[in-house]
Amino acid sequence: MGFYERHILPPLLNMAMSAKPITYQRRKVVPQASGRVLEIGMGAGHNIPFYDRAKVSELIGLEPSPGLRSRAQRTAHEAGMKVDFIGLKAEEIPLADESVDTVLVTYTLCTIPDVPRALAGMKRVLKPGGCLIFCEHGEAPDPGVKRWQGRINPIWKRIAGGCNLHRPIPSLLREGGFAIDKMETMYLPSTPRFAGYNYWGSARKA
Repeated sequence: MGFYERHILPPLLNMAMSAKPITYQRRKVVPQASGRVLEIGMGAGHNIPFYDRAKVSELIGLEPSPGLRSRAQRTAHEAGMKVDFIGLKAEEIPLADESVDTVLVTYTLCTIPDVPRALAGMKRVLKPGGCLIFCEHGEAPDPGVKRWQGRINPIWKRIAGGCNLHRPIPSLLREGGFAIDKMETMYLPSTPRFAGYNYWGSARKA
């Protein structure tokens, strides 16, 4: 891990992920989590304040970046919420089969190198009847915006920690073995359209 990834990227990502439109999206989805919860790509812990503590019995935060994980640990401490941190990638979920009630993934599928493998792991650890809650940005429906996403993506990935602008979130979830129960979409306000098309909802094992 180089100087940029260790010292420059974490505060940049922290600032981007705390933007008001994204925070508003977090408020919509995070309180739905219940039981034993696994959050994939916890980042700096921006979701922590929005969990409904009356519904969450255990919170596990998977985050490979030491810099972001350290920020999340401080956020959890300040919020007075216990989080069990795992410093591994989304493709390396170390939990037992059918051991969590909820998997939460927010603004993370865009950065995972091997999404099919990561989704297979999420499906594996979910209990029967468990829920995958997601909120992600991805491929825009408008041809003009989609073309710009393709043009910008190679540079964007290099400066934004591997973030991809145009991943087809619904297709990835379905191909990963999930059935989408509900989903909403929109361009986030005050956000560049090439990076602001959001998908959010819930899914279960197909």
